[in-house]
Amino acid sequence: MVATAATSSFFPVPSSSAVAKSIKIGSGPASLSGIKSKSAASGGLLVKANAQAPPKINGSTAGFTTSVENVKNEDDVPSPPPRTFINQLPDWSMLLAAITTIFLAAEKQWMMLDWKPRRPDMLIDPFGLGRIVQDGLVFRQNFSIRSYEIGADRTASIETLMNHLQETALNHVKTAGLLVDGFGSTPEMSKRNLIWVVTRMQVLVDRYPTWGDVVQVDTWVSASGKNGMRRDWLVRDSKTGETLTRASSVWVMMNKLTRRLSKIPEEVRGEIEPYFLNSDLVVDEDSRKLPKLDENTADYVLKGLTPRWSDLDINQHVNNVKYIGWILESAPLPILESHELSAITLEYRRECGRDSVLQSLTAVSGSGIGNLANAGEIECQHLLRLEDSAEIVRGRTKWRPKHASNFCVMGQIPAENA
Repeated sequence: MVATAATSSFFPVPSSSAVAKSIKIGSGPASLSGIKSKSAASGGLLVKANAQAPPKINGSTAGFTTSVENVKNEDDVPSPPPRTFINQLPDWSMLLAAITTIFLAAEKQWMMLDWKPRRPDMLIDPFGLGRIVQDGLVFRQNFSIRSYEIGADRTASIETLMNHLQETALNHVKTAGLLVDGFGSTPEMSKRNLIWVVTRMQVLVDRYPTWGDVVQVDTWVSASGKNGMRRDWLVRDSKTGETLTRASSVWVMMNKLTRRLSKIPEEVRGEIEPYFLNSDLVVDEDSRKLPKLDENTADYVLKGLTPRWSDLDINQHVNNVKYIGWILESAPLPILESHELSAITLEYRRECGRDSVLQSLTAVSGSGIGNLANAGEIECQHLLRLEDSAEIVRGRTKWRPKHASNFCVMGQIPAENA
């Protein structure tokens, strides 16, 4: 009996709420229907069993009934409530938290897939990849003006605008399927070690964009004489369509091994002519001759300019945009503070390498040097040359007085401009 009870204690009955059956002692064979063991907090042991035994007293069967339910340890813990439909349900708070987490994760993924820009001016080419328009002859690309592209005037610098022009020119050739290596080299050009170099550029700036503006740049090419190509640009505000900048340039071919100019081979001409667009000049050409400057005719001279490794382009010569920065280095500070560049004309004479040491010369015309801050429009002549006086770039710049809005910060304007 004790062994059977100990064994049965490891196999509790299915329902903890079942009423324990009483132990009846009477006639008939002994039977053990079940034993339930439960440990209480106090260490007591509750045993429920149904057993029948036929004890005899003085040779006769004595029958009596004893209920074991009333024999319980006082320290026993009450049995748990009966299992019903309500207490069998899961924890609703945990279920609700799980559903909320799943919903938020799904919503986040959906927003990433169904991304829509909040600003209307970003709906057009939001990633600036560019595309071909107008029968495949014009390339169009958008640029957002970044915070690191603006200067002290809170507007984009002329170098930023020039970089946009150069970027669209290269992307135009790439999108057309003509870019192999170098800056804009076509397959036939690569076979002959030819590259494009710019000889003249003219830029007119009507208004400088500011931080957060999105500009739309259109560019196209056309013939320029027998051995040249003209590339034009038109920069507009993508939201209003206002014209911001117009630019035109002339390009020729140079052998990258001999560094000498070359005629356009017929095979190369056959590659590029299908992309020529017959259009009017976007800029009225300034045909005035650019004068040569020296230390006697220049008002300002800056010496010791040297290229950095980052100034070199893929063709191992200084990027033409860098020349503009060097030219403006010698411009007088009163002009830079009170005026903004409205036009620039450049003639490239020679390339510049990594080991070159340059000088920047500037001559001011049209007003007295001592009263530049209060002058109206100003014109300057520029020369960038090597130390041995070999010319790199000749240039002419025009300047107009800055708008007061460029300086406005919380409604205030510097006293010198008030």
